[in-house]
Amino acid sequence: MMGNPNPNPNLTPEKEKSLEELLGPILLGERVIKLAQEAESSKVDCTELARKVQVVCDNLRSVVRVVSGTQCVNERPIRRIVGEVSKNLERTLAFVRKCKKHGAVLRQVFSMTTTADFRKVWNLLESSNGDMVWLLSILDSKDGSNVSLPPIASNDPILAWVWTFIYTLQLGQPKDRAEAATELGSLAKDNDRTKFIILEEGGVPPLLKLLKEASSPDAQVAAANALVNVTTNQDRVVSYVVESHAAPTIVQVLGDSPMRVRVSVANLVSAMAEQHELAREELVRANVTRPLVSLLSMDTVLADPMAGRASIHSLVLNLSNVGETNSDGSSRGSSHHRREREREREVESLELRKEVKISCAKALWKLSKGCFSSCKKITETKGLLCLAKIIESESGELQLNCLMAVMEIAAVAESNADLRRAAFKRTAPAAKAVIDQLLRVVQEESNPALVIPAIKAIGSLARNFSGKVPQVLGPLVAQLGNRDVDVASEAAIALGKFVSPDNYNCVDHSKAILELEGVPKLMSLLQINDRQQVHGLRLLCYLALNVGNSKVLEQERALNTLERFSRPVQTQYPDLKDLFANAIHHLTLYQPGAQLHRQPLGL
Repeated sequence: MMGNPNPNPNLTPEKEKSLEELLGPILLGERVIKLAQEAESSKVDCTELARKVQVVCDNLRSVVRVVSGTQCVNERPIRRIVGEVSKNLERTLAFVRKCKKHGAVLRQVFSMTTTADFRKVWNLLESSNGDMVWLLSILDSKDGSNVSLPPIASNDPILAWVWTFIYTLQLGQPKDRAEAATELGSLAKDNDRTKFIILEEGGVPPLLKLLKEASSPDAQVAAANALVNVTTNQDRVVSYVVESHAAPTIVQVLGDSPMRVRVSVANLVSAMAEQHELAREELVRANVTRPLVSLLSMDTVLADPMAGRASIHSLVLNLSNVGETNSDGSSRGSSHHRREREREREVESLELRKEVKISCAKALWKLSKGCFSSCKKITETKGLLCLAKIIESESGELQLNCLMAVMEIAAVAESNADLRRAAFKRTAPAAKAVIDQLLRVVQEESNPALVIPAIKAIGSLARNFSGKVPQVLGPLVAQLGNRDVDVASEAAIALGKFVSPDNYNCVDHSKAILELEGVPKLMSLLQINDRQQVHGLRLLCYLALNVGNSKVLEQERALNTLERFSRPVQTQYPDLKDLFANAIHHLTLYQPGAQLHRQPLGL
């Protein structure tokens, strides 16, 4: 039988390379000691110099022993410190060579300068020795903690703190590791440079490893919170996490951990999804939507929306069980484990459970933004039903997050006909429930933060409504008169999607808006001098093209309004030039007394 080529299991190829890098300065130090002992000038000072170099070499050998016997240790500080030690030893070597060359005749000449030079070299060696002592104190300690600063980081204490906390994450006890993760997260809040330092100095891998430790929920929470802070506004960190294949781990922890851990992990999903499109794709590929929707649907009781059909309640119950079976149909966990989980759920506080839902709803919101695969997954698992019910029954941040999620799903569906037809089919219970709640929010809520996403979602689904739909258009028309200009402008944008030439039913929708007395409200909105005014003017142009022969448009002086705004709007929005010209020309054809030979303005 062949012997093991690597008898020490702790010696990975990377660690062997690091040990080789440590041997270089040790050999360099021995050369310095030998030359110092052979020096022909300043022998007393050279002897002291050799003693200091010997201390540095001894510390380097101690580091070699510790590193070779440790399974997992961050090598970035070791390489930085050893690199600085090597530079100082090279300077010392050059200085000692000068001492060896000086003969007895020149000894007196150099005596006045070498004292200061020796002090400079001694300071370099003492600095190197301080760095090595600090490093050994970290590696030899039981928890990897050390509140002191090494000389190498005297001008940048953040660097030393990051090193210390990373070593604690790797070498400390569970409680110490949780505290170190918390401290790293606090540092990451300060500025983007600190986040970059944490990434560059190897802080992300031990945080991801800590996240897996199911035996310590406190450590998992601390690790997830730290990763949230480190990844916020840092594309490079998110890319590194994704490239480390951490998505499956995140999904597993989200599905199997205590509730307080799930809150933090869901927040991590939100932070990553908001920051990077690749993160959204990878998380969805790891099926993160399943545990998110399942957690969001807990405690939700839904009434039967249609007689003779499967109730929403039963659908959500089925949803909660999605993924609980293996591919062969067998149960993932025994009935004993299910009972244990049920007992755990009973003792969880209502506040914590609501916090879980808030975090999961936000994660679904961020995952859905511009991501077709995420929206498809959510709609395929009947997640829309859960979102609709929560919009109906909840308030505050949870309701807002669910509204934002629906808004993003609808926005993706607007540009994807397949998703729009599959997820928002008018006869589907999920689509009906969502649209009913969106209309209710527009009609009943007064908070613009809730009304605006509901209006946007309805507008994104404009092409799903055929014929006249006053029950849909009515609430939007009413919002044209909202005192909040942002709400009124969003209503104009949404109505514009109903009457745009791209919408097959634009004429029917335009007639419905006239019947709902939308034009007077629109004309009042246009009197407000605001940057959002262009949206109302675009809506008026569409109405002019679709129902230009309407008496209402003539009575409200729509032609004069478009002529008055034509030039200033076209100056800011050149792409609207043709739309304004066509609308004005179309109205001119139907307005009594208008001159048919008038040229469209702006041409």
